[in-house]
Amino acid sequence: MVRFLSLSSGSNANCYYLGNGKSGLLIDLGVGVRTLKKRLAEHDISFDNIDMVLVTHDHIDHIRSLGSFTERHQKPVFATKTLHSALSTHFCTRGSLSGCVHILEEDVCYKSGGIGITAFAVPHDATQTLGYHIDFEGVRFTFLTDIGYPTEAAVKYASMANHLIVEANYDIDMLLRGPYPQRLKMRILEDTGHMSNDQTASLVRKAFHPELKSIHLAHLSRNNNTPKLAFQTVSEALLEIGVRVGEDVILNCLPRTDSSEIMDCS
Repeated sequence: MVRFLSLSSGSNANCYYLGNGKSGLLIDLGVGVRTLKKRLAEHDISFDNIDMVLVTHDHIDHIRSLGSFTERHQKPVFATKTLHSALSTHFCTRGSLSGCVHILEEDVCYKSGGIGITAFAVPHDATQTLGYHIDFEGVRFTFLTDIGYPTEAAVKYASMANHLIVEANYDIDMLLRGPYPQRLKMRILEDTGHMSNDQTASLVRKAFHPELKSIHLAHLSRNNNTPKLAFQTVSEALLEIGVRVGEDVILNCLPRTDSSEIMDCS
């Protein structure tokens, strides 16, 4: 049985786990290694079973502990050549990934054992930002954790997933009326910023298919969103196409700073 666990999903730190008890992988590593070990242990997941780390982009909340983890444990780190080049000079990872660099080509499936990994580009204001489509022993996951708007590629890979982890960063009214300076508001609103609840709802509505079993809303803003608003916006969009949350699909919001409940996926 493949299990999914969010270890943290917000502007402070991001890290997600997929595994089956014998092997596992991380998507990003923004939490501290001690916190990672503790939260995995709380769900009876062995830290030693982590086989690799996939990197979405080079913002600090996604790679804060990647260098120290890799330097000590020598696990493979997967990213594109462009992103690895950025990691080689980033203060969090500079000099720490030697011998652990594994290059992915965009839109080309890399296979390792029973795992298939496809990286694809998404718009966000980092050196390069990747979404991931992961086939883990026949269970398909798509990760869209930082993305400015719902591109055709994002919809394509989301429509292939059994389980979708997708950003719903802000409610537009909360953002526009909130305390952020205008420059930061514009950065978030741009096509290389983050997705709003409405944009996420649009993506989900386009991508939904009968084999999609769960949708996990990620990277909710502390100041510009609430779980209730994100959940309501996406659930209403699904209902418009005749999909009932709780009956036809599972929908939930991932915690910003804590680990989620672990999910058994099939």
